[in-house]
Amino acid sequence: MTLVERLRDITLFAELDDEQLSWLAEVGRRVDVADGEVLFDDGEPARFFYVLLSGELLITRVVDGKEQLFSRHSARMAADQQLDDKPRAAHQFTGELPLLCDGDYVAKATAHGRTELMAYDKETFLEMVARFPQICRVLLPVLAWRIRSYEARAGRNAMLEGLGTLAAGLAHELNNPATAVVRAASELRCTVRDLVERTTERCALASPRERCMLQRARDRLPAASGGPPQRDAWDELAAAETSDLVIDWLSERGVAQAAEIGVTLVDHGFDVDALVELSAGLSDDTLDRAVGCLGACLLTSTLVEEVAEAGRRIESLVATAKAYTNLDRAPERDVDLREGLDATLTMQGAKLAGIRVHRDYADLPTIVAYPGELNQVWTNLIDNAADAMGDRGDLWIKAWAESEHVVVEIRDTGPGIPPERLALLFQPFYTTKDVGKGTGLGLHLSHDIVTHRHHGSIEVVSVPGDTRFTVRLPVGGLHL
Repeated sequence: MTLVERLRDITLFAELDDEQLSWLAEVGRRVDVADGEVLFDDGEPARFFYVLLSGELLITRVVDGKEQLFSRHSARMAADQQLDDKPRAAHQFTGELPLLCDGDYVAKATAHGRTELMAYDKETFLEMVARFPQICRVLLPVLAWRIRSYEARAGRNAMLEGLGTLAAGLAHELNNPATAVVRAASELRCTVRDLVERTTERCALASPRERCMLQRARDRLPAASGGPPQRDAWDELAAAETSDLVIDWLSERGVAQAAEIGVTLVDHGFDVDALVELSAGLSDDTLDRAVGCLGACLLTSTLVEEVAEAGRRIESLVATAKAYTNLDRAPERDVDLREGLDATLTMQGAKLAGIRVHRDYADLPTIVAYPGELNQVWTNLIDNAADAMGDRGDLWIKAWAESEHVVVEIRDTGPGIPPERLALLFQPFYTTKDVGKGTGLGLHLSHDIVTHRHHGSIEVVSVPGDTRFTVRLPVGGLHL
């Protein structure tokens, strides 16, 4: 077959006459690609529109460090019966989208077996479209299908990334309270046994004076105290010195386990002078039993409070997770934006560990919105800010009311976005991240959620050290 005859078999060119096909044969360049050879790579500047004459191309992208197959273009499958929703013509050409967007290739194309193509540079491709309107009748539906396909995949990836963020955030935040529960429960088991033994012994031998000493000790404690006081303003060095003095004092009087009991007493505000006052008139044997029982009571109370506090923390995290995912709620409802912002920051806690987060929330009216979708917007913007700063810097989350809108501003101290890139940020498949680290659809989907789903606006301004994304949402509701 001549090249003209082979081009006639391409669905894109099926309506062209011999003269038009001859022009396409003359202005194009034949390309032969060996098995396993890369035709173009993800992130490489787009230079050619390719038409597949024979063979097969594997379209892949690197996601989370792993190369994933996104699509397969096959000359054979274009000729055979269609097996899925992919248009047959979509098998026969590639590279049109980045050329039309004046961007980079959004994936890698690798030959599977010997593959033969026609390559048309950007100027020729645009002239081709202008010369032959028949081509657009095939090109545009395929282009629309590809965008929908990529967006659907990105939506699934966004959902999985959201679940991954949720799981990672919960795992990170739950680790500390869960560890505290396990540790405190283990210690509590031994402490309760010790408390029972000491209490039994004390009850059998306690004198009126000893009982009076314990009552005075209990009276010294705050009425609602379940554990040691906070030490935000506590001088740790002074506390250590006090512990040494208390331990020495107890040891001199033959108190068993003086070190452990001494630390517990100091944690609850006792020093040597307090112990001297409380133990006035007690023998060393009586003091040993009384102080041992007091220490066990205080330690048990502390451990119980730790378990309770860890449980409250876990309960709070579960509530935060429900707020982030909006479980058991209608898809649209009255929304307090501060709740979603705080839930998102909590879920992103692990990634924001090295970043100083500043919150400035004014009094806001509630709005009717899709909270789960808005939380995905906040996740995308905060995640991008953290990446831009290299996980070091300052992040400001500000929200206020403005006329008939509520406004959320997310600002970071990253290197900024070059002016020539600002206009492209919300286009599909455009990303400023390194190859393999972004789909190029996060901001596009966020723009769609804000503008189409919520009838709001999203804008960005950026200079080095100050990048601000501003989201405006109408107070009046969705107006669907």
